Amino acid sequence: MSATELPASHSELMDGVYRWQRHIYDLTRKYYLLGRDRLIAGLDVPQGGTVLELGCGTGRNIVLAARRYPNARFFGLDISAEMLETANAAMAREGLAARVTLARGDATDFDAKELFGTARFDRVFVSYSLSMIPGWEKTVSAALAALAPGGSLHVVDFGQQEGLPRWFRALLRGWLRKFHVEPRASLRDVLESESERTGATFHFRTLYRGYAWLAVIRSPSNPIF
Repeated sequence: MSATELPASHSELMDGVYRWQRHIYDLTRKYYLLGRDRLIAGLDVPQGGTVLELGCGTGRNIVLAARRYPNARFFGLDISAEMLETANAAMAREGLAARVTLARGDATDFDAKELFGTARFDRVFVSYSLSMIPGWEKTVSAALAALAPGGSLHVVDFGQQEGLPRWFRALLRGWLRKFHVEPRASLRDVLESESERTGATFHFRTLYRGYAWLAVIRSPSNPIF
């Protein structure tokens, strides 16, 4: 799906949500989008590797990853033009414009070759975006299809808060709904199923008593699609 064919309802919704929030997004989200830095540390990008973030938002994760892996090239996809405006400004401010390419697109259906000039990536990651994407299961499939042989998909998102008090879960869910966020109860099952389908290995862990879930899918050298 090209940038001109984006699903209008969702792209407009995200632009509406983030038109003003994008200016304070990173300052506020650092307190409850937990596990993002752990995901970045675990990317283990090879020398000269390529990294794609789906739902890159303000570019915060790409900036940190680009600092950690200075020989890699980075690509970011987001459906919100408002967020991409902030992300592009961040890349310019950090001196990363030459190493980072950003594009507007739908994470459930995108043509990486058309958008970025490359179809496969050594690493793909999705940080707290699946809980906001309608039809998020398609994003998982699209991410795996964009992996180079031997590459890996890294996902961090809200868990089911299974080890936390019920009152906390209720408050958190109510707060998240204000931003059209819904923790995906079937996230682990979908990731594991997709791993089996593609012949990949699957690693999963809960963080902070189930507040967040962190998963890694490692593609085989000869993936099955």
